[in-house]
Amino acid sequence: MRTVRLRISLREVSPAVVRVIDVPATASLPELHELLQMALGWTNSHLHQFVASDRTYGVANPDWDDGLQQDEARMRLRDLPAHFEYHYDFGDGWEHDVEVVGAGGEVPGCVEGTGGCPPEDCGGAPGYAELQAVLADPGHEDHARLREWAGELPSFDRAATDLLVRQTVGEVPVSVRLLLDLLAGGVRLTPGGRLPRSVVRQMQQHRPGWHPLDRPASIEEDLVPLAVLHDMLRRVGLLRLARGVLTPTRAAADDLQTVRRLRSWFEPEDGFRGILATAAVALLSASGPIRCAELAERVYALLGNRWSLDGRPLTGADVDSMINGMRADLEALDLVEGEGRTWRAGPSAQTLLPRATALSAIWSRDPAW
Repeated sequence: MRTVRLRISLREVSPAVVRVIDVPATASLPELHELLQMALGWTNSHLHQFVASDRTYGVANPDWDDGLQQDEARMRLRDLPAHFEYHYDFGDGWEHDVEVVGAGGEVPGCVEGTGGCPPEDCGGAPGYAELQAVLADPGHEDHARLREWAGELPSFDRAATDLLVRQTVGEVPVSVRLLLDLLAGGVRLTPGGRLPRSVVRQMQQHRPGWHPLDRPASIEEDLVPLAVLHDMLRRVGLLRLARGVLTPTRAAADDLQTVRRLRSWFEPEDGFRGILATAAVALLSASGPIRCAELAERVYALLGNRWSLDGRPLTGADVDSMINGMRADLEALDLVEGEGRTWRAGPSAQTLLPRATALSAIWSRDPAW
């Protein structure tokens, strides 16, 4: 993967907050936004915007369209000049200078940096300076209150940041790579359009938990996550069927393209499936194994009363049913594992869904979780 090295500096704060990171050269602006959030230490809780010369790019919203901001989803890092700005939280007004330094290393990550990220919602650079002054003065009348609110201000941890950046870029799940490798060169499907038994048995050797019964599988439906994965990879354009032969597409040879297409599986128009998957995977990553009923309760608590189903408020039972209905999808992508009604985070839980990676990192630092 070819990378580009960026130097990001947060304006008007002391001590200086600087990050030098290597990101994919072909990164889109939404992907770059996720990477900047993780590298700097923000929590992705507010709006953002890229500013390049006299043009701005952000998340498209027809309700707020003033004709000045362009849709960032159509832009890539390479479309921006060597110097541009990244704005975050229009209330606090955090502004970052971003410089394209040159070619990066062999893999994405954080090369170096200084300064811990300011707390969210502290009032921008002036509010942060005031917060630091109060925390440094035990005799100040607001010291105890603000210490309880802010806790200990974080310091910069390069190793942790490097890991988070790489996880956010993403990795192809082992389950996906296994199936793509088995189909390399093309495999003829059965007359019923199923994977041949030889492929099914080889996948079962690597994922024995996919079969509810302790016996050799005969057809792909015996391994429900495999049947789901077969359909999924065809729908997102990683497998192509021609004249009865199933073959990986050109995109399947590119890890970044593969990850992008897998992520698109959780991005339908309403976005709700992606929200459910993200919340469930993040909770499992941060909290460890959870029984499905409790997982649904905790996801429902996070969603609040903002959602409806068939014209009525969404219930906890609805969430439980939906999460169970997604289980095969999540298992197929190594996002979750488990036996019976207890689930745990799978090997791809930290490396496929960027928002789940961010939330699990935040929640893991919070004892309340």
